[in-house]
Amino acid sequence: MATLTTPGAPDEYRLPTNVKPAHYDVTIKTDLENLNFEGFVRIELDVKKPTSRIVLNTSGLDLGQATLYSDSLKKELAPSEQTLDTASERVAYSVNDTLPAGSKAFLKVSFKGELTGSMMGYYKSTYEEDGKNKYYALTQFEPTAARRAFPCWDEPLLKATFGITLISRADTTNLSNMPAISEETVTPNTDFGGDASLFSGLKDGQWKVTKFQTTPPMSSYIVAFANGHFKYLEDSVVLPLSGKTLPLRIYTTAEYIHQAQFALDIKKAVLPIYEKIFDVGYPLPKLDTLVASDFDAGAMENWGLITGRTNAFLLDPKKADLQAKKQIAATQSHEVAHMWFGNITTMEWWNYLYLNEGFATLMGEVIIAGEVFPEWKVDSNFISEHLNRALGLDAKPSSHPIEVDCPDANHINQIFDSLSYSKAASVLRMLSNYVGEDRFLKGVSIYLKNKLYGNSVTNDLWEGISQATGIDVPKIMDTWIKKIGFPVITVTETPEGIRVRQDRFLERGKGEGADNETIWNVPLRILSIDSNGKPVLDNSALLTEREQTFKIDSSKPFKLNTGTSGVYRVLYEPKTLAKIGEEAAKDGSVFSLNDRLGLVYDSVALSKAGLAQVSSALTLMDILGKTENEYLVWSGIADNLSALVSTWWENQAVVDQLNAVRGALFVPLVKKLGFDYSSSDSVDTTLLRTLALSQAAAAGDPSVIKELQSRFEHFMKTGDDSRIPADLQRATFSTVVRRGGRAEYNAIIGIYDKPSTPTARVAAIVAMGATHDVKLLQETYSFIKNKSRDQDIVYFFRGLSDNIKMRRGMVAYFENEYDALIERFGGNFTLQYLVTLSFSFLSTNEDLKKTEEFFKGRDTSKYSMALAQSLDSIRARIQFIERSTSDLEKWLKEQ
Repeated sequence: MATLTTPGAPDEYRLPTNVKPAHYDVTIKTDLENLNFEGFVRIELDVKKPTSRIVLNTSGLDLGQATLYSDSLKKELAPSEQTLDTASERVAYSVNDTLPAGSKAFLKVSFKGELTGSMMGYYKSTYEEDGKNKYYALTQFEPTAARRAFPCWDEPLLKATFGITLISRADTTNLSNMPAISEETVTPNTDFGGDASLFSGLKDGQWKVTKFQTTPPMSSYIVAFANGHFKYLEDSVVLPLSGKTLPLRIYTTAEYIHQAQFALDIKKAVLPIYEKIFDVGYPLPKLDTLVASDFDAGAMENWGLITGRTNAFLLDPKKADLQAKKQIAATQSHEVAHMWFGNITTMEWWNYLYLNEGFATLMGEVIIAGEVFPEWKVDSNFISEHLNRALGLDAKPSSHPIEVDCPDANHINQIFDSLSYSKAASVLRMLSNYVGEDRFLKGVSIYLKNKLYGNSVTNDLWEGISQATGIDVPKIMDTWIKKIGFPVITVTETPEGIRVRQDRFLERGKGEGADNETIWNVPLRILSIDSNGKPVLDNSALLTEREQTFKIDSSKPFKLNTGTSGVYRVLYEPKTLAKIGEEAAKDGSVFSLNDRLGLVYDSVALSKAGLAQVSSALTLMDILGKTENEYLVWSGIADNLSALVSTWWENQAVVDQLNAVRGALFVPLVKKLGFDYSSSDSVDTTLLRTLALSQAAAAGDPSVIKELQSRFEHFMKTGDDSRIPADLQRATFSTVVRRGGRAEYNAIIGIYDKPSTPTARVAAIVAMGATHDVKLLQETYSFIKNKSRDQDIVYFFRGLSDNIKMRRGMVAYFENEYDALIERFGGNFTLQYLVTLSFSFLSTNEDLKKTEEFFKGRDTSKYSMALAQSLDSIRARIQFIERSTSDLEKWLKEQ
């Protein structure tokens, strides 16, 4: 095929700007029986430069006739040449006449496509009804798949309005971003809005045409439509700014509709809060959610029609576990946040993805969720859920800046990671704490108003917050956004106070040379004790150089990074850490829950990097464990102990001793809290009970294992699962499969086939990877290959990765099935997670060499970041084991 651009030229990955789309009329006929679609698009173009050539995106479509009408030339132009480039996913149309600058043109293209299960573009999703497979169709366009549904200018900067018309069988439901303005069954006189010959043969009365209201200006990746046999729940909310009543719906297939109410309630709760905080009205006339049985991402913020997978939106109110509730609330709130961040105001190009995802994470999962569910302690949960995850990835040499160059689709897919979501949210949270949340949100409102229906870059955001605060925000923030990594802050006590130094933190130690050039502006947030014994917070302290001295009374307990709001690790001298630990363990300590969480996660990360001893991290966890009552601190302790087990997974003696430590910490909690859940339990009690039982079972406590087995045995005999609380499903299922045999495994398959809830299905998937029976494990691998839904494969791999007895089999499976996995997931977000889950736990030099050898010579462009990060993980584990095994063994022996 001909190449449309010169390799290496500035526009190699961007469309020419000689014309820009102003409006699309898209008409699509969906045939769910033959699993295909066809249609045409008519695009109104603004001609910016004189041109006789028009280039736009298309992929995987069978393109039909194209015509071009010029307003100024007053005639229709038949393209003299059509050039398709499948590699760059573009088509070019050339005409003999020149379209003059400043004129209007209208391009019309017909097309056909298949409804595949690719979870990209316009695709099919499968469900079962009356024992038969049935289908519906929906879209997933982010980041670059609108071109798979209709030819278009598929770049976020090229906003246009869209008029969608869907032709479908008369007994189905059509959905799109906007409300339907007309719907009529097909008759001989039906106007299809264009060339009726494309839709000849439609039987009158058996097909219908649904026309939707025109959208506001929007990017192609948030256009959405769907067709199928859907049911819905509905509600409404009064918008605080306009006073209008906004209809809200959630759609699913019939089997799931009874599980959709909670997500609908969340949407109703959060939407008006966003309006009030941003002082920008929600501009569309409705907001729907469509729950899909096959979905690549977790959820997607299509304007007016949010979409997502079943376990992101569904729960049975009679069988709901608390973690599922928290996940659904976070997801729905996150996607509603995108109605402003991403949809009203859109990043200019994908290197600014964080302006969408970082904000939606912070707003949706912390600030707004905290207003609706204060008892969930979402700001504290953010530290383990997002901040620590982000720091873990950003500590790798192969990390990337938050604002990252991503020229082509292979790069774009890969930056949907913890840096664009979690690190970006963490940096924004740090800024909010530094300037004050009220002023921060005021600045965000200014930013949104300045960029209504437009596109933005980083400086647009900084301008808004600078205006609201009077602070030079770019000076403070640019290094956090544009530079790779983050610092470790080393604190040394001096007669005058403390000496503070910053160096880049890497999971294998401090950065050196070229890896340690960045100087961050670090909000230190120093908490100290005054002469009256009262806490004093210095929120203005800013480390702007490599080293600085700060005056405080270091004879009393003090701590940096108060509230763990900063995006960095803190390394104290042992004597200082001991003082902090003793103070943190006291009742009524000046150090908060957030502070204790930060101490726990920092301690293990610093020991892994060789900047502290692993024994000191274990001692700190042991001290806190004796008096701690908060679930989240216990969760941090559990995360870190599990990480140590996962690192020394091939040293059975160390694993056994670490499990003994886990048992000593968590079994007393089991005895205190028991196995049974009550509606009167606090959130902390419910979560802590689940954590304690899960950890005790993983540690091999015989009494807990026996009880879980007994409850599952009752289910196998009777079919009654009432003795297995929803919160305990994952621990129970994995435990009985790990400790059992064929009967337990088959029972789990039965749960997978007919789950009571989406979370029960995920728990069953994870359990299928937990078996220690090689024969049963082979059945799990066969199940992955032949039976699993594409959206579920990441859960299978997660379960297999957690099974430390069988990890090497997982590596072999990935390598043996490599070609099939690439073909199956090559264009999806899923692929990078499969690489990471399959290799990053390896921990020997031989493993490193074999992994590098396996990928040598293969096309890694679709997962290059995940591979580099996995190799970094292996190298870090090798060094951690070499450096810390003797210290760890000594501490364990003394215990």
